[in-house]
Amino acid sequence: MKTEFIVFIVLAVLVIASGIQVFQISSLKKSISGNAVSSNGQLDTTSWTENEIMNYEMHGTIPSRVQSSSQTSLSSGGMVGGC
Repeated sequence: MKTEFIVFIVLAVLVIASGIQVFQISSLKKSISGNAVSSNGQLDTTSWTENEIMNYEMHGTIPSRVQSSSQTSLSSGGMVGGC
């Protein structure tokens, strides 16, 4: 009985944590705005170097010069995705 209770508590904590992360990710996606976003809502990468585009595609890293001009609220380090 005790192990069933512990398993239930652990599962409940995991479900709550997953729910919180869903809301955090959805608000993060909405927060990218300003000069870095074109009219269709996609990132404007026309002024980016090939290396910056590759880093964004592979790791989700937005260049710091774009972050400062668009005033995004990304986490410290600027990583959106990552390995």
